Amino acid sequence: MSTDNQITKKIAIIGLPNTGKSQVFRNLTRQYTLVANYPLTTVDMKKVTCSIKGLTYEVIDTPGMHCLYIHSEEENIVRDMLFAEKPDVIVQCVEASRLKHSLVLTLDLLELGLPLVISLNAVDETTRRGVLIDANAMSRRLGVSVVESIAIKGIGTHELIEAIERARSGSQSLRYGLEIEVAISKVESALPEDLAYKRKVAFLLLIGDPFIAEALGKTCKEDVVLRARDKATAARKEFKETLSHLVGYRRSSWIDELVKEVTKKGGIAMGDPAKKFAELSRHPLFGIPILTSILLFTYLAIVKVSGAIESILRPIIAEPTISFILKVMHNGFWSDFLVGDYGILTLGLFNAIITILPILSVFFLIFGLLEDIGYIPNACLLTRNVFKRIGLTGKAALPIVLGFGCKTMATLVARSISSRKERYIAIFLIAFAIPCSAQLGIMMGISGRVGFPAFLIACATIVTAELIAGVMLNMLIKADESGDYIQELPDIRIPNIRAVLIKTGYRVRDFLTEAAPIFLIGAMALFFANKTGVLGLVNRGLSPIVTGLLGLPIKMTEVLILAMASRGVAGGLLLNIIDKGLLDYRQCIVGVVITGVFIPCFANIAAMCKMLGTRAGILMAGAITICGIMIAGALNWILIFTMRGI
Repeated sequence: MSTDNQITKKIAIIGLPNTGKSQVFRNLTRQYTLVANYPLTTVDMKKVTCSIKGLTYEVIDTPGMHCLYIHSEEENIVRDMLFAEKPDVIVQCVEASRLKHSLVLTLDLLELGLPLVISLNAVDETTRRGVLIDANAMSRRLGVSVVESIAIKGIGTHELIEAIERARSGSQSLRYGLEIEVAISKVESALPEDLAYKRKVAFLLLIGDPFIAEALGKTCKEDVVLRARDKATAARKEFKETLSHLVGYRRSSWIDELVKEVTKKGGIAMGDPAKKFAELSRHPLFGIPILTSILLFTYLAIVKVSGAIESILRPIIAEPTISFILKVMHNGFWSDFLVGDYGILTLGLFNAIITILPILSVFFLIFGLLEDIGYIPNACLLTRNVFKRIGLTGKAALPIVLGFGCKTMATLVARSISSRKERYIAIFLIAFAIPCSAQLGIMMGISGRVGFPAFLIACATIVTAELIAGVMLNMLIKADESGDYIQELPDIRIPNIRAVLIKTGYRVRDFLTEAAPIFLIGAMALFFANKTGVLGLVNRGLSPIVTGLLGLPIKMTEVLILAMASRGVAGGLLLNIIDKGLLDYRQCIVGVVITGVFIPCFANIAAMCKMLGTRAGILMAGAITICGIMIAGALNWILIFTMRGI
């Protein structure tokens, strides 16, 4: 814990989802962490060693968690870190408008006995609504420093650093009553004397935390874990009422008393049209037109703005470069390798920078605005009734919505779904027809080449396929116990344009870092496959499916091959094919659909295998591929029939 003549302290930033943790992390360390206004954005913990006022600190940014009773793998990662690394200081980010919800976690952190500082964030929003929180009273009651802040503007950072320097353990602890305290003591007696957080571990075993036995097994022998778990089970059975209800009542009473003591109404609250918009955006009648309007605006922005950017970049970058290379090298191997049909510049680099990058830049900007204002989780509630039809509760909404950002991340988050049936359905639907952010942006760009009706037809096909798949899986998979879940809704707020622009820049950078090599490798692989005749063999083998069932030109085989590596790269090649006039109106629609519902990318398949097991993951990927081909084939023949004579 020490470096050259300096003490290294470990600071863990903890809090509910969307309470400004990553922003506080950035304010303390000046390191950027991608943030978004919906839960579980920070999937992995980020650690940075930095100097603060001459002392060396290791600062840890963590995924959101609600309490130390674990509901998901991400929360389990955070708790494991707290138990194993024992940070010197915990900074709990508490959004002022969600004080009551945050105090559940505060109580847990106080019971650990670690030095704690509370960053009371977004106090300007509660003040605007006429609600005043007495930070000093809260500090006296809890025995820890409470720092008022507006993290997104950097306000309160200096005071937070000073509070970290003098951080101390809290003085407030909750006693659960004689009966529960006796039960906790019984479980404690089965645990080793030197176990860290012994009382808290016993409490979590008693109330049936699903992950605590596994965590305990990392430091204790198997017989100790079994004995403690058996004592917890026996003690739990002695209660006439459900133990979780008794514990919940005691905690709620403590929290209600504290909130009543430290908050008060101050004057007349200002009007809050943002709150009204949030209500309308999740209303079953008004929410759909709002969502449709946002999708239409996004579509038009991508088509118009990205098209304008491409028209500027192409004559500046691509055309002079191609002319120069052809002039110097003439026609031959190297000119083909660089700027031919499968050239690493024309199909690879230029395709990524000139065609795909403008589309994704516009999409990421709009997507970032929607995240920052808090629209996405509110719109998510529109899916509740639909989810019920396909056997999913609200808990599945989060990973499915996250699938619109990254399918691989969403698949891993699906582990938080306690029901095996729901988890299988959610993972299938994420991999099957949920377009990731890059894919959705490119879909809009592709459809923009042929018109908005084509985009609607493609979207309607994908949505219908997704719903049918969900209904069928709900019927086929045997039901099991489903878990309750309450979606936390952030406030609708005015976006921080600077933060959105920075976020967009990082996403564009990440896309280029990840996808540009794949574009180049894909172009190179297709070039040599074409030169050696391998591509011709693959084309002939897949011809019955591609040209027969799907009614597409054989060149679409290349798109399907690249789709296994990256949907963004495959979409870029599809755009290239469309721009060359090789697809008609019908084929454009079918091409968009098959690219969206074809075999999941390798990273997503790996995540599926991790969540379900290798055999189940591969079988699911195979089933998705077959279903995708059948759906795109059916769409092709429906379009042929309906468009006949037009």
